[in-house]
Amino acid sequence: MNLRKILLFPALAAGLLVVASPARADGLIDCELHFNLSGWSVFYKTGSGSGTVTCDNGQSMPVKIETKGGGLSFGKTRIEDGLGEFSGIHDIDDILGTYATAEAHASAGKAAKAQVMTKGEVSLALAGKGEGWSLGVAFGKFVISR
Repeated sequence: MNLRKILLFPALAAGLLVVASPARADGLIDCELHFNLSGWSVFYKTGSGSGTVTCDNGQSMPVKIETKGGGLSFGKTRIEDGLGEFSGIHDIDDILGTYATAEAHASAGKAAKAQVMTKGEVSLALAGKGEGWSLGVAFGKFVISR
């Protein structure tokens, strides 16, 4: 076997692997969540709301939001016009599901909130302002559905 054939075989094999692999040509997209959320807590923490997810590839989806958890937590809050930024998204459907959360919070009157949560490869950073009062530490889940 000559040197040309030895070098050509690996190049052809690599080319076949690239053609045969199900690689995503579209890559990652940027998506944002605009939302309203209200809830309460007395040891058990719960909340519900709605929002809209929009992505830079033109996809958009109305969503429902539910939060549930527990810990040493007391309060009642309302977030209006909150903003969430996703990372690790290939398609808008990647945002759906349950995110793990952990937080420490304290507020009275006007409130502000910032939180980062994950779901596998996907992360969501939330920020919002609202009204209410709260005090505590809580762990739980943040669920986004259609």
